[in-house]
Amino acid sequence: MYKEFYGFREKPFSKTPDPRFLFMSRGHREALARLQYAVEEREVALLTGDIGCGKTTLSRALMDSVGTAYRFCFIFNPKLNALEFLRILARNLDLDNPPSAKDDLLTVITEALYRYHGEGRCPVIVIDEAQLIPDREVFDEIRLLTNYQLDDRNLISFIIMGQPELRKRLAHSVYEPLRQRVAIQYHLKPLDVEETLEYLDFRLEIAGGMPGLFTPDAVQMIYDLSGGVPRRINIIATNALLVGFGKDAALIDGAIIEELKGEVTL
Repeated sequence: MYKEFYGFREKPFSKTPDPRFLFMSRGHREALARLQYAVEEREVALLTGDIGCGKTTLSRALMDSVGTAYRFCFIFNPKLNALEFLRILARNLDLDNPPSAKDDLLTVITEALYRYHGEGRCPVIVIDEAQLIPDREVFDEIRLLTNYQLDDRNLISFIIMGQPELRKRLAHSVYEPLRQRVAIQYHLKPLDVEETLEYLDFRLEIAGGMPGLFTPDAVQMIYDLSGGVPRRINIIATNALLVGFGKDAALIDGAIIEELKGEVTL
């Protein structure tokens, strides 16, 4: 459909978290640098941001940037109790059929961490949507797992990601022991209007198209509608391309974006 019409090799505003399409705004560059430091120093990092700001894609870019000395383990659905969390962690560490008893489970996890250390690799546990963790005991297990260390380094690193309410939750006094373990934290903000233009042009070029397809008035309207949140920008831009294709429009202007008001669910 619109791919051929606008000269794209692939869809420029796909929802999948492809690191090739990660636009490195000032905020994203700062966030990635801090996460890289946390991984290299084997620390705990906290990354928060609104829905659709690019946290998951950033974690994939982080994995690609630090090399094979790190074993990334992703936990995308953390609605778990403490035992379930440890069992999923064990599976992510390549432990088949982890034991059910907690003491046995911790034993095999400990053995796995030392085995990875002997291989010259550090497990990096990335917990996405961490605001959904229902049980305080899960956060306690995360804190206790950071006790696995040698004289000069930790044996495991944690990247805890979530929406802004996660930061508010962890501000409670009961989480003070965990907060003291968090070495790096960053809040990822939406794009500004200039970055929104750069974001649109960047993704158009990665997909094989040309920059400038969206006129300045269209960019301003997309920013106003999306609040600068990349996922919302993607939804609006995709629908705009569909409308533009239907109209044989060489450019996406403000009139096309105006048509989408009330039709696009953000």
